[in-house]
Amino acid sequence: MINNPSLSLNNDRVREAQMPKRILCVEDNPQNMRLVRKILVHHGYEVLEAEDGNTGIALALNEKPDLILMDVNLPDIDGLEATSIIKAQSSVPILALTANAMYGDEERCLAAGCDGYISKPVSKNILLDKLVSVLGE
Repeated sequence: MINNPSLSLNNDRVREAQMPKRILCVEDNPQNMRLVRKILVHHGYEVLEAEDGNTGIALALNEKPDLILMDVNLPDIDGLEATSIIKAQSSVPILALTANAMYGDEERCLAAGCDGYISKPVSKNILLDKLVSVLGE
């Protein structure tokens, strides 16, 4: 039997490449969650779901998703506050997903630690383009 560490490392990379990317969606609106889930699952992503900020923080830190879609207006804590808490402990990319489309909102999201911004209503093409860009696919 040949013990080749680089072969084992290559096997790990192949396994990693075959695993779907895990996206955590933190969204309190069931219709928005359903739409995002449908788009992501159809395109081969695994979706984790949280209906509020505190659950989103817990899932982000425990499940270690590849990317987080964070609604800004959540029932318990603000999505930007949740983003700051997650970013203090993790480098996971976070995209703000929000109905706030006023001048300065994108800058506010980026200043809070978000890596990008998607306005609602969610466009399938914009969502997928942002995911591919941020995940480097």
